[in-house]
Amino acid sequence: MSVPASALTLAYWLHMLATVLWIGGISTLAILVLPAASKTLDAEAYAALLESIQKRLDPLGWVCLAVLAATGLVQMSANPNYQGFIAIHNRWAAAILVKHLLFLVMTGLSVYLSWGLLPKLRRLALKRQRLPAEALSDQSASLGRQEVFLLRLNLILGVLILALTAIARSA
Repeated sequence: MSVPASALTLAYWLHMLATVLWIGGISTLAILVLPAASKTLDAEAYAALLESIQKRLDPLGWVCLAVLAATGLVQMSANPNYQGFIAIHNRWAAAILVKHLLFLVMTGLSVYLSWGLLPKLRRLALKRQRLPAEALSDQSASLGRQEVFLLRLNLILGVLILALTAIARSA
């Protein structure tokens, strides 16, 4: 398939922009915001901060995922190394396949974080207003550790995806 140079340039730019925004958001949360917030805020303020961040970051993250998927397909179809879906004939195709599998794992983790774990954390924050903090501390600590772990895992996957992109580009 022949893609016009201007469309391919736009796809590359949007793909890089979405990558920077998505990976940048995850790394900022995992490395800077959550560790600092958990050390300095009480449970109620921490939950309020998480909710505020999620309201802003989730839509951006999902737009980035959509842009990454669309622009990635354009780039892949224009690449001379692309020989068909799951056709592994060279190093480029192997790197792209693994990259896309990791992308799907990242997407799955993001789905769970957005619609599984973060709602649990919000419900727990509401319960804290009615129950003694001690009654929920074990559950709160467990969910908090899970959140940090999954964000760090998503960040590691994002870095691996960037490495696979470099491998594919050098092939």
